[in-house]
Amino acid sequence: MSNPTFIILLGAPGAGKGTQAQILKDKFGLAHISSGDLFRENVSKQTPLGKLAKSYMDKGELVPDDVTIQMVMERISRPDCEKGVVFDGFPRTAAQAKALDEALAKEQKKIGAVLLVKVRDEVLVERLTARWTCPNCGSVYNRLSSPPKVDNKCDKDGNDLIQRDDDKPETVKNRLNVYYKNTAPLIDFYRTAGLLVEINGELAIDQVQAEIVQTVERL
Repeated sequence: MSNPTFIILLGAPGAGKGTQAQILKDKFGLAHISSGDLFRENVSKQTPLGKLAKSYMDKGELVPDDVTIQMVMERISRPDCEKGVVFDGFPRTAAQAKALDEALAKEQKKIGAVLLVKVRDEVLVERLTARWTCPNCGSVYNRLSSPPKVDNKCDKDGNDLIQRDDDKPETVKNRLNVYYKNTAPLIDFYRTAGLLVEINGELAIDQVQAEIVQTVERL
């Protein structure tokens, strides 16, 4: 890993990508970049790209890929990306993947590996529907992995916990359907490129971490 390492994390909602991205960031000194964070940063700071993206978002339109790619390339030019980057939630489509490859190639950079964290649908639904939130302070609990001390009560302020619409079973299943529809071509793209590494996301967090770390260390 003497050269900058560029890793993409793929996985359905609830697969644990965010946890593993943080682990990679801490272990290898990689910057953690998500498209959602990039959009929020550029829009809140009213950068030229942020204003351009907002003009599409305000009309309910998708931000064009070339605008997103420009944000990504500006982000990876910063000093904290010197050792490399772990992309989380980006690219989302095969078109974005191709555009990212082309933009990186212009700077003599390339994707080192694409890690697909695989978890069965029934496990994903169980994980995601176990999430409950305090409507007052915003604290988030998971009845499987981090339950409140008193059932259905926030540890901090005692308020009744609620389940957000995003975390209800019917919504979760719809989110998974959208993910598969959009991401299947992306998985095929990286498999064809010989970059895809499948990780068993149903193992314990430390076991998933060990598998991912070993993969990155071989790059």
